[in-house]
Amino acid sequence: MSQTPFTGNTRQPPADTPDPTATGSTVIAQPAPDNVNSRIAFNSAKFTQSASRLANCPPDNGVEIAFAGRSNAGKSSAINVITQNKKLARTSKTPGRTQLLNFFDLNVPGVRLVDLPGYGFAKVSLDMKAEWGKHLDDYLRNRVGLAGLVLIMDIRKPLTPFDEILLEWTNNRNLPTLILLTKADKLNFGPGKQTVLQIKKTLSEHQALVDVILFSSLKKTGVKETHQALTRIIQQRILENQTAPAEAPENDEH
Repeated sequence: MSQTPFTGNTRQPPADTPDPTATGSTVIAQPAPDNVNSRIAFNSAKFTQSASRLANCPPDNGVEIAFAGRSNAGKSSAINVITQNKKLARTSKTPGRTQLLNFFDLNVPGVRLVDLPGYGFAKVSLDMKAEWGKHLDDYLRNRVGLAGLVLIMDIRKPLTPFDEILLEWTNNRNLPTLILLTKADKLNFGPGKQTVLQIKKTLSEHQALVDVILFSSLKKTGVKETHQALTRIIQQRILENQTAPAEAPENDEH
């Protein structure tokens, strides 16, 4: 039994909820692109909509990469640098301002980036935190199109308890996970690289860890490597969707 850091509930998805990472599933999220080699332009990202809960999200028929991280880890700044758009994700000096799931379409139809609310530090009421947690948990567990997770960590404060819970969950679900160690400009290269190696060693048994990347929104460190890693995750899911068995038609018995 696993949980996300957004709720203490250890429930599993309903039995009829398809696991996006399970093999042999007959219910597949089918993105629009026909060509797995379609070039993904991250600077094409456009805001599509916000959602407070799973029911308000866009139709679940695409490929989504979600960005998660502790409030004040630099998540919004990282998204803006990755997409080369300073105004795409709202940044603020007040941690926890992102209160909704925000969706951004890319140039390949059906492919999206999703900015999740920051967790663990937001200066809001406990009731509000509980409400966020409920709907974030619902999204992470039940969103069929979720193809990968980008976990944002401040390089000076990596692997918080919240991070570790989320990493355990992505490991159990075999969900591709990319770690960005933000604010890398705050450390010299040597200590930064040592932190990367230590995290990789700690997570050596994580079956779905894609990479751990030194990242600086200020100096644009790690942007190219992040683009490459995200492209691999997206194209792999598109390929899986194209080669997976189609949903079996229901028999009409009269």
